[in-house]
Amino acid sequence: MEDYHKPDQQTLQALKDTANRLRISSIKATTAAGSGHPTSCCSAAEIMSVLFFHTMRYKVQDPRNASNDRFVLSKGHAAPILYSVWAEAGFLQEAELLNLRKIDSVLEGHPVPRQTFTDVATGSLGQGLGAACGMAYTGKFFDRASYRVYCLLGDGELSEGSVWEAMAFAGLYKLDNLVAIFDVNRLGQSDPAPLQHHVEIYQKRCEAFGWHAIIVDGHSVEELCKAFGQAKHQPTAIIAKTFKGKGISGVEDKENWHGKPLPKNMSEQVIQEIDDKIQNKKKLSPALPEEDAPVINIRNIKMPSPPTYKVGEKWATRKAYGVALAKLGHANDRVIALDGDTKNSTFSELFKKEHPSRYIECYIAEQNMVSIAVGCATRDRTVAFASTFATFFTRAFDQIRMAAISESNINLCGSHCGVSIGEDGPSQMGLEDLCMFRAVPNATVFYPSDAVATEKAVEIAANTKGICFIRTSRPENPVIYNNNEDFHIGQAKVVLKSKDDQVTVIGAGVTLHEALAAAEQLRKEKIFIRVLDPFTIKPLDKKTILENARATKGRIITVEDHYHEGGLGEAVCAAVVGEPGITVSRLAVSHVPRSGKPAELLKMFGIDKDAIVQAVKVAVSKSRNAE
Repeated sequence: MEDYHKPDQQTLQALKDTANRLRISSIKATTAAGSGHPTSCCSAAEIMSVLFFHTMRYKVQDPRNASNDRFVLSKGHAAPILYSVWAEAGFLQEAELLNLRKIDSVLEGHPVPRQTFTDVATGSLGQGLGAACGMAYTGKFFDRASYRVYCLLGDGELSEGSVWEAMAFAGLYKLDNLVAIFDVNRLGQSDPAPLQHHVEIYQKRCEAFGWHAIIVDGHSVEELCKAFGQAKHQPTAIIAKTFKGKGISGVEDKENWHGKPLPKNMSEQVIQEIDDKIQNKKKLSPALPEEDAPVINIRNIKMPSPPTYKVGEKWATRKAYGVALAKLGHANDRVIALDGDTKNSTFSELFKKEHPSRYIECYIAEQNMVSIAVGCATRDRTVAFASTFATFFTRAFDQIRMAAISESNINLCGSHCGVSIGEDGPSQMGLEDLCMFRAVPNATVFYPSDAVATEKAVEIAANTKGICFIRTSRPENPVIYNNNEDFHIGQAKVVLKSKDDQVTVIGAGVTLHEALAAAEQLRKEKIFIRVLDPFTIKPLDKKTILENARATKGRIITVEDHYHEGGLGEAVCAAVVGEPGITVSRLAVSHVPRSGKPAELLKMFGIDKDAIVQAVKVAVSKSRNAE
């Protein structure tokens, strides 16, 4: 960035006037809505004015242009001032601001990507900076473009650990194209923020995390212009001392005004007072970006060659994931991988080995890893695959939930699922992950049962919108599919069938192999079962399940390496509920497990071949007794 040139008095006055217009628009919108956060908007008015009408470079009528500077409003409750900025710039109609929070308006209570100027949904505090880090990392290392990324945080959200995970990430990777602005307005929702106006403590914390930190008067447009004009070889934190409700007489810096719109008569008086300070109605125009972001294509990514596995060979699906991802990396140079220091367990290290510049080590910070993936995937700049143990995604559930609200297209792979990991014990066992990902809107949940299915899942996920979760296992199990087998989302495979089948058994991952072993044992006793592999747990292939259940006297047994709640069994029950003559028996992990050998644990929790044999015999004898 060029050396700082102090703006002339006319520009500085125009920025002050713009800030006050943004205040007025925010107050008008929230009063019309009867709800919202005008005081949180008013503390940030000068910051937003300087950012959008002096510092940032972007095309107003093309908010998602790949070369535009990026902006993330981490303090999402200040959405009205973001909307006011886009009205001031001419992208939104001023009148639309008065429809804030209405059911037929795009201007929701917090930013969402239905608004073309919003890349990521915010409002669950502490998440914006992680996404901004992903955007900045993409700009610096993948796009190698000149766009910069700005993230505005409230001081209340600085208590969130995820903010400091992001601070550490940006400091480590020297993201000098990233600027975080702390709006230190002293007051939280119900109490003052813990550090109140001790801005020097924030400065020391930022510096300790490898940031260049500048304290400014957040209501001085001149100080802000100067701070934004400083460029260093590290990320920049601008610690802006502000006052909540700035400009609203009787409310400024007072408690108990968070999230409260001004009553109509009060707002009219305040608007008049602020309007009297405006010297010029002339509007500023932002500078245009340097158009140097490369044109890329991430559509229709196909594996360069079919799988090369042999039926009967033993492979862990976690390793097949790494093989598949490394292979997919050759198909498109926008495929990237992220991991949380588990790459030698999830096998994402195979991708790193072949594509080192496209691997992002996020270390043991899973919440931030998900946010980085979301940021990397914005504006369709990358196809991101993030991996860790399935169970560690549970700590990032809020980030995953917000990714879905952000309409993000990220792919998450959770390895080490279930009791079948063995000796490491319950803290490492993914037993809630299916439940968690099934609850995510528009998510696709893959549960491949062999190496071929895993490779196909990776390829399909790369081309599927929304959150994709791939559940992989630690044990090595035989390859059961031919390399040319076709897989589709929501399409189950009938792995074993005969005309004499009496029960349909549905397993996935390790339990599918237990079901096949049980079938072999039962065959010796002249009892035949049908075995189904769902491939995706969400969406589930209801049609195939029902067809096969009806062909086996309506009897279904599900068996899963997961807790009873929310997993495969409940998904099947939900699919067949209300269907006459169908009964479902569920085998699953019933309580908190312990350490032991995988086979011992499968046996202990009644999800091994012997338990399936027993369940089949019970189902068959029940109906014989009924006859």
